[in-house]
Amino acid sequence: MNFASDNWAGAAGPIAKALAEQAGGFVPAYGTSDLDKKVEEKLSAIFERDVAYLPVATGTAANALALALAMKPGGIALAHEEAHVVQDECGAPELMMGAGRIETLEGACAKIDPSSLEKHLKRYDPPGLHHGRAVALSLTQATEAGTVYSTDEIAELAGQAGRLGLKVHLDGARFANALVHLKCTPAEITWKAGVDMVSFGGTKNGCWCAEALVLFDPAQRQEAEYLRKRTGQLISKQRFVSLQFQAYLDNDLWLDLANHANTMADRLRSGILASKNARLAWPSQANAVFAILSRHIAEKLQHEGARFHGRTAPSWLDGPIGEDETVFRLVTSFASKTQEIDRFVELLG
Repeated sequence: MNFASDNWAGAAGPIAKALAEQAGGFVPAYGTSDLDKKVEEKLSAIFERDVAYLPVATGTAANALALALAMKPGGIALAHEEAHVVQDECGAPELMMGAGRIETLEGACAKIDPSSLEKHLKRYDPPGLHHGRAVALSLTQATEAGTVYSTDEIAELAGQAGRLGLKVHLDGARFANALVHLKCTPAEITWKAGVDMVSFGGTKNGCWCAEALVLFDPAQRQEAEYLRKRTGQLISKQRFVSLQFQAYLDNDLWLDLANHANTMADRLRSGILASKNARLAWPSQANAVFAILSRHIAEKLQHEGARFHGRTAPSWLDGPIGEDETVFRLVTSFASKTQEIDRFVELLG
């Protein structure tokens, strides 16, 4: 009953098999192989336009590289106050942004409220020498609260940002989970809605270690390549990242894996809703479920082998939390099993 994180799950079978079967031999390094080019072509087909594909080692590296690419002197990036780039990346984006900074926006369920964005943009319209200029907007899809921006919501926020010339970045560590929930195309949720670049994540969804920055303007490739090299993210044996992405994207495996994780989360949400010993903290749509439990119940579940973590209650949480209660995060993955969910619900009571 492991709901600690989708990062805890191993590699999906087809991806592990591809790595094992093609581990030998000699292949051009530093992203110059035919395989690397084929993955870029596959991503271009998936996104319905030519893209630039820059693999990196981690999602943090992809996010930091994206914001660094958008940066200008005095530049400021905007993101939700609970975004991963704000809360969980140890200042890496600001480091790569070269003294740029991230300002935070508000919004329920970890989604930026358009009125909050409008308020902040007014401060930088026109830009002022003393307080800097806004240059980027970063959206997390799916969010850290397990919620998903609709295509219209992304288009509204990106439209506001685009009017002032901001680059729009999508942190897609769980991009596939959001995509299968929305039942739309990758193009519809990205560049067609005004997004300029995506941190395209595979690690949380069945890859061993596969992340990439995908640029919808290939003309930015050269600038991005220099930034990637300077930050130590140009991987010499890049073929092993591309091998993962090739298997991940082949026959829509990535969507199948995400759909399974979401289905398991739906089953878990239903079990929590039916229990008298727990309640959902807020509605979520992807593979992260947030429940309010008493510490006694949580300790009982953990004693029986369930793995999950508590989190601080957000400012926008609707409704009180008892003195003995805590918000807990439970994350399903491609490797979650129905039996695990049902056992957890049974123990919950």
